[in-house]
Amino acid sequence: MNRRAALLGLPALALLAGTRSALARPLDDVLRAGELRVGVNPTLPPRAQFNEKNEIVGFEPDIAAMIAQKLGVKLALVSVGSPDRIPFVASGRVDFVMGAMSRTAERAKVIDFTVPIHSENYGILTREDTGIATLDDLNKDSITLAQVRGTTAIPFIQRRLPDAKVLLLDNYPDRNRAMAQRRADASFDGIDAVAFNLRPFSQVKWKIIAVPEFTVTYSCLGVAKGNASLRNWLNVALYELHTSGEVERTWEKWFLSPMATRVPVTPFF
Repeated sequence: MNRRAALLGLPALALLAGTRSALARPLDDVLRAGELRVGVNPTLPPRAQFNEKNEIVGFEPDIAAMIAQKLGVKLALVSVGSPDRIPFVASGRVDFVMGAMSRTAERAKVIDFTVPIHSENYGILTREDTGIATLDDLNKDSITLAQVRGTTAIPFIQRRLPDAKVLLLDNYPDRNRAMAQRRADASFDGIDAVAFNLRPFSQVKWKIIAVPEFTVTYSCLGVAKGNASLRNWLNVALYELHTSGEVERTWEKWFLSPMATRVPVTPFF
């Protein structure tokens, strides 16, 4: 594994940069095959998850189905994990990948990205009775933040909220339970799936506050490096899905709240 692989946390297979992999299918090949292969991660509800019939459902499968319908081909969903996403595209096992594929400059050395499909937002999760409304309200020694170990928010909290107490937990269900039980006052983390994941605690009056000061990033569809014919068609399809309102309606169906930062839609890409 070389230095770039280490930075990305990806196997060397992902490093097929510079030219399009010979195994990646351009648009004409997908049309001839009559099938679109899309990678989704079923461990990221409500983006994607297995239902009681062992079918993958969620926001991303619904969007993928709309794209396949526009293309006039059948949809084949392929289950991928976070480490597998880019290798699956590079090896031609999928035509494009979703799975909360955040657009970053480092990843763009390895794969190509479409225009964004949705934003990724950070903010404050708290109860209505805490009176918390801003980041500054968290920076007090009387405030306990429930956070998940090893997440992106931890270094930000250490730098921006040094006075707050931090209760470190192993996973998000434990984080949500600690807040519902009043063992913590708030949490600073990704907020997009919060409304969905808080359903077991419907007795609590929750408050979700977006904080653009941290960062707003964007998830896109990841395609093989140099596969311009497929990427350009996908950009047109996504423009139509955004302008028709399908993306936002599908987001609210699964995430149970509007997208915190709407994707700026432009006819140019």
